[in-house]
Amino acid sequence: MTPRESTSNEATASDGADEREAALTAWLVARGSVMIGYSGGVDSAYLAAAALEALGPDRTIGVIGRSPSYPEAQWTAALEVARQIGLTVREVATNEMEDPRYAANPSNRCYFCKTELWSHLAPLARELGIATVVDGTNADDLTGHRPGKAAATEWGVASPLADVGLTKAQIRFLSARRGLPTWDQPSSPCLSSRLPTGITVTPLRLAKVEAAERAARAIGIRGDLRVRYHGDTARVELGSAELDAWRAGDSRRALRAAIASAGFDRVELDLRGFRTGMTNQPADAGSLDVLEA
Repeated sequence: MTPRESTSNEATASDGADEREAALTAWLVARGSVMIGYSGGVDSAYLAAAALEALGPDRTIGVIGRSPSYPEAQWTAALEVARQIGLTVREVATNEMEDPRYAANPSNRCYFCKTELWSHLAPLARELGIATVVDGTNADDLTGHRPGKAAATEWGVASPLADVGLTKAQIRFLSARRGLPTWDQPSSPCLSSRLPTGITVTPLRLAKVEAAERAARAIGIRGDLRVRYHGDTARVELGSAELDAWRAGDSRRALRAAIASAGFDRVELDLRGFRTGMTNQPADAGSLDVLEA
């Protein structure tokens, strides 16, 4: 990205951001206290920081749902961010893996996951006297296939970032201005999103994907990364800035070895690059680069 492009993108992200952040503060103050479904990602970390500023630490709490679909590295990072901003965090064990409707991995899998999460947080909020349970849904998230949003609505979970119109770009801009380390963090949905729809979700398969992504990060891959599970085959998606760098020479061999170390027999590099929500899109042979041992 050129300096001119960077400046242009920043200006676009900043347009209206201050007004929407002020609206968010007003929204939070009107509720009095909030319990945040906290993952430590870009959105929930920013929402937590804004809530702490608007309401104070005694009326702001984050809750992490722990399950095999939540990467340990993300959990560790989430706790560190919470420590830095002064957010009190509780953890609850969620059991979506025991729900056969979730495990079957249908197109609305997220509905069952979020139903399980909010079924824990809603009563906990009442027990602690917290007025409103909130999530990190932003304005951009309101488009497309979002079955998890239906679960939030059913459990009375509010989405203040979306309500005031804050976009992902604005949240990154405002996070950077606050000095939040998450401002440029790649998006990281749950590990189950790496399995194509209809492929049963199991703890073993999720652990295999998590190990592969952890190994890829360990050799220096930055930015967007997905290891898609296709049985004995791992299909790797990288951001455009990384793709060419890992296709040749020692880097190529290191990538193959890292992914194979998680137990995959075949490693494919998807030449279409990183894409969100594309676990079911078929790939022709010309779009895949097989990394040979």
